[in-house]
Amino acid sequence: MSGDDPMTDECPIVAVVNGDIVTRTALCTLLEKAGLTVKLFESSEEYLRTSQSCAPNCIVLEPGPDGLDLQAKFTKMKCQTPVIFVTGDSDIRMSVRAMKAGAVEFLTKPFSEAELLGAIDMALDRDALARARRQDQQELTQRLARLTPRERDVFGLVVAGRMNKEIAAQLGTAEQTVKQHRGRVMEKLGVRSLADLVRFAERLGPMA
Repeated sequence: MSGDDPMTDECPIVAVVNGDIVTRTALCTLLEKAGLTVKLFESSEEYLRTSQSCAPNCIVLEPGPDGLDLQAKFTKMKCQTPVIFVTGDSDIRMSVRAMKAGAVEFLTKPFSEAELLGAIDMALDRDALARARRQDQQELTQRLARLTPRERDVFGLVVAGRMNKEIAAQLGTAEQTVKQHRGRVMEKLGVRSLADLVRFAERLGPMA
């Protein structure tokens, strides 16, 4: 359940996890009327067992033990799918716990359709941004994997601001060799200038 599957802008998927069939049906009707694709689950156990096939873009949950437990599992699994809680019970401690754990919204009945749809829009925007970032990171990582270990060393030292002469001294090699490595690094990473190389490193973040 990585959440990395591509989403379609035309049909974002909302997973509704709720033990009450009446609530599930009402939410499904509302969301489908708003143009969303909805997948229904009776429990978090059912969701975890079958959700990979639906690749949800956000999840609407009950905030009871079942829902909060699922949110906690998301954290452990590093699942970034945004969560919205809806409930008929006002429990401040529960809402604080859910929001601290990263929930997009905690809605207590009575809430309007506009409030729920607004929360879902926010969740879908957050999901789209996260997916774009993951895709960008994957592309950068794939390009980085083209480098040899020595080229990675040169890459790291160049973006740290070291001159070719300094890099050569640190790596115990000739300055001309460093220049050759540097040229191959830029070619393999698809950058044309030192500024582009630095921006690549900033987008990539800390290297493993």
